Amino acid sequence: MKWGRRFCGLLLTIGTGQALATNGYFTHGNGIKAQGQAGVAIAQPQDALAGANNPAGIAWIGDRLDLGATLFAPDRQSEISGNAAGADGHYNGNAKNVFLLPEFGVSKQLSDRLGVGLAVYGNGGMNTDYRKNPYGAFGSSGSAGVDLAQVFITPSIAYRFTERQSVGIGLNLVYQRFAAKGLSAFRAPGFSSDSDNLTNRGHDTSTGVGFRLGWQGEVLDGLTLGLTWSSKIEARKFDRYAGLFADGGSFDIPENYGIGLSYRATPRLTLGADVQEIKYGSVRSIANTFSLQSVFAGNALGSAQGPGFGWRDVTVYKFAASYALTPALTLRAGYSHADQPVARSQTFLNILAPGVIQDHASLGLTWATSAKSELSFAYTHGFEKKVDGKGSIPAAFGGGEADLKMKQDIVGLAYGWKF
Repeated sequence: MKWGRRFCGLLLTIGTGQALATNGYFTHGNGIKAQGQAGVAIAQPQDALAGANNPAGIAWIGDRLDLGATLFAPDRQSEISGNAAGADGHYNGNAKNVFLLPEFGVSKQLSDRLGVGLAVYGNGGMNTDYRKNPYGAFGSSGSAGVDLAQVFITPSIAYRFTERQSVGIGLNLVYQRFAAKGLSAFRAPGFSSDSDNLTNRGHDTSTGVGFRLGWQGEVLDGLTLGLTWSSKIEARKFDRYAGLFADGGSFDIPENYGIGLSYRATPRLTLGADVQEIKYGSVRSIANTFSLQSVFAGNALGSAQGPGFGWRDVTVYKFAASYALTPALTLRAGYSHADQPVARSQTFLNILAPGVIQDHASLGLTWATSAKSELSFAYTHGFEKKVDGKGSIPAAFGGGEADLKMKQDIVGLAYGWKF
């Protein structure tokens, strides 16, 4: 597995600090074509990244190679008001504001019914870097922020068991990296179960294994449905942050699943929709609420029931259309809306992870440069969303409110080669 870790480490180095934060901290779409449709892909495989969305799709896309890269430009802001400790002010988390993330996919048909694929992609991440520390008034020093990045390697296999239906399974091999800084205010006695492994410990890495199942079927002429489910991945703990994340540094990847449809309305126009559920609430380090009452009752940072970010499960609704303008040019558009993962009472700690965007609009196109090659482009705008705190800063920290705000622009480009 050493080669795999080195490869994933290289990808994370290229895409240092994946500030995705689109649907919670999950990316809004895997593959540039899917990104151009706001992530719609469960019943509409279009490239070799299909295994990242629904492994059953690998049975339908033929022999091809896809290489792509995405640029993320997030704007992360927070504001504290009414605080008796003197923390009031506006805080800019954009010390780094442009991020590059590569992706790769290859698929091969072994027979008329059997296909295999390999996808390498960023599943999600979060990055903030505040030169002016939002927790400075409480005893922290230096800049503050977090850097979380997750890379998935997903080999998959799919079998077409009728002329119109297929099933697939993929293995999710996960490599993730995390760092936190500027949080020494939370090292006060009783706040952390391991104050030596709470902040400013550099990057730590973690690995895990899970799997993804999928089905795809054309149930009526022109109407295709898809189902996909990805298991919860219990990753190795971040030992360097055993005093920050609940359960001794645990940071698992939540279970997620979805249903999709694709409808060929005309020979040129295809409509699609996905509904995706992300179970953030099943991961303690993400879902446990930040409560000083609980901390004083013995549930310190890093303990099994210690504070987390208080995130809730998220349902994402995605809608898209694609139109073949000419045999060589296909245009795409999409829109998605997600539930809000961050409760108003939980904004104080989420200054570090303001994944509050709920709405995205996407445009995309594919240009076939020859019979065997194509270029795809996607642009997505994550609309600005503000979450105003309500009872968010504990009285022991001076009370008041922490407000979060974020917006984002995403540009992707990919080359596809059919062989």
